[in-house]
Amino acid sequence: MPDFLLYIFAGAGVGIAIGLTGVGGGSLMTPLLILFGFPYNVAIGTDLLYASITKASGVVAHSKRKSIRWDIVKWLALGSIPASLVTAMMLRTIFADADEYKDLLTRSLGVMLVLTAVVILLNGRLRHVSEQSHGVIGAFFQRHAALVTTLAGVFLGVFVTLSSVGAGAFCAALLMTLYPRLPALQVVGTDIAHAVPLTLIAGMGHLFLLGNVDFVLLACLLAGSLPAIHFGTRLAAWLPSRVLQPILATLLLGMGLKFAIA
Repeated sequence: MPDFLLYIFAGAGVGIAIGLTGVGGGSLMTPLLILFGFPYNVAIGTDLLYASITKASGVVAHSKRKSIRWDIVKWLALGSIPASLVTAMMLRTIFADADEYKDLLTRSLGVMLVLTAVVILLNGRLRHVSEQSHGVIGAFFQRHAALVTTLAGVFLGVFVTLSSVGAGAFCAALLMTLYPRLPALQVVGTDIAHAVPLTLIAGMGHLFLLGNVDFVLLACLLAGSLPAIHFGTRLAAWLPSRVLQPILATLLLGMGLKFAIA
């Protein structure tokens, strides 16, 4: 019973972080589960399904506000969903068991945590630079927006499946870079609308192809997280994210470096 309570409280803690900063699903939950002693593969597989469920309500809310660019979601998913499935199938085909691909998961997790931390720290600068970008590169993106977005989706599909990190803040940074004129609310809405099917498919791949999901753990995390996310959202009015995000980014950077060079 104490273990169940620990997982519920862990879910609540991550839920509050998500509500306060909009970041934390994959980037905080997976390292936390590894710290609790869960194998890397089980932590990643379980967290992917956790992320898909916790983000689902966000899709409904943004859809009502018409803040989702479904055409961009389609292009991202065209790359990310097949890439996720192929990645899971390759893990099953190439490696005999989870121990053989542990190092691949560890390095991927470390790299994506570092990238996410950098994105959070440089979020304002990235938006400013993207809004001011002109010239040949900007013109190329405009002419080949669908192709470039689909290729970005392939990258996300591979690394989200390997690490459970990247479908949130990192994808939002990609959208800001590729679509500098996209309003901030649409960046968030489009990011979430793509993250739900990607994390769901990646999680299903870990479940059915690799057996990397702990349903008891998932239920405990959701029991703590779902109410805590709403509490954290209200708490954000008193604790602005611009204060908390640098702290969170520094934490992610430290964990990322640890996993990347372990």
